[in-house]
Amino acid sequence: MPTSTDRPALRFLAKTAGVLALTAAAGVAALTAAAVLSPWPSALLIRRAFTKGGWATNDALAPLVPDGVSSVLNIAYRQDDADALLDIHRPAPVAGVSQSLPTVVWIHGGGWVAGSKDETANYLRILAAEGFVVIAVDYTLAPRGRYPLPLEQVRDALSYLAEHAIEFNLDLTRVVIAGDSAGSQIAAQTALAIADPHYAQRIGITPPLPAINLKAAILHCGAYDLAGAGRSSGAAAWFQKTVLWAYSGTKNFLDDPRFEAASVIDFVTPAFPPTFLSGGNADPLTPQGKAFATVLREQGVAVTAEFAAEDHVPPLNHEYQFDLNSPDGAATSAAALAFLRQYTGNSSN
Repeated sequence: MPTSTDRPALRFLAKTAGVLALTAAAGVAALTAAAVLSPWPSALLIRRAFTKGGWATNDALAPLVPDGVSSVLNIAYRQDDADALLDIHRPAPVAGVSQSLPTVVWIHGGGWVAGSKDETANYLRILAAEGFVVIAVDYTLAPRGRYPLPLEQVRDALSYLAEHAIEFNLDLTRVVIAGDSAGSQIAAQTALAIADPHYAQRIGITPPLPAINLKAAILHCGAYDLAGAGRSSGAAAWFQKTVLWAYSGTKNFLDDPRFEAASVIDFVTPAFPPTFLSGGNADPLTPQGKAFATVLREQGVAVTAEFAAEDHVPPLNHEYQFDLNSPDGAATSAAALAFLRQYTGNSSN
């Protein structure tokens, strides 16, 4: 998971482009040809860069994790699926305070080809300490995990939580679906499938959560118009087309009607839950976030948006909100926390 200092999108793109340029210059024709025929070589390059940045971000947050947060790790939520694991983080118990706490289900980012729940663990522990039970969900990464497998896995994670709510003392009447980057896209589709049965029918995935129990969505720096991203040009085009090829399973994903519904911006209805959106002024995905906010508002959905001004200094890159050691990252995370409290009725920890 990138931060404003560890893995900004443009710096990553420059590094990755440099790697590919050096590879070609060195005459490694086989790898270059393979990257034309398959998304795997490029996806693995991206995964390597993202993983390094994700762990650096997580390590930087370790000193900020409050004492007393407890975690149950690596719970298998889907039979015969080694990737289908989740963690449950909860705050330290407070004498005289009910432990029936709102549930935040968090889906990590990484361009669908990278990332893990472990790389967001400290951020989510910090969030849990504010009075929430936070569920971190892993899913199969692309290219192996092709659309709609991650959506099916998140659905099954919700099913598992519903079946084990008493065991883990979960309040599933106050649920927030959340995510960052590619996880925001998966979270947005999941939220829409919960809220709108017609959309659920269209994608063939019906999450086992009543719409009335979905109180809100938190979507940081996500992609909501995948068709638009696939037609992009400039510095971000190679990255976006590579990960969408990997995730969709076809290089011609723009012509795949099955993948059409992944562009959530084209399918939202007034049933979509209240939504928090964020994005930095140096993040190539922020225009998508702003466009999504506009469409949601046109549908009458309550939107809280934290988009940096275009001339903001310092420039705020992709996933800047995870850098809690910076004033901007801390401010956006505080705004998201206030949003959570507003829509879950959880006034304090």
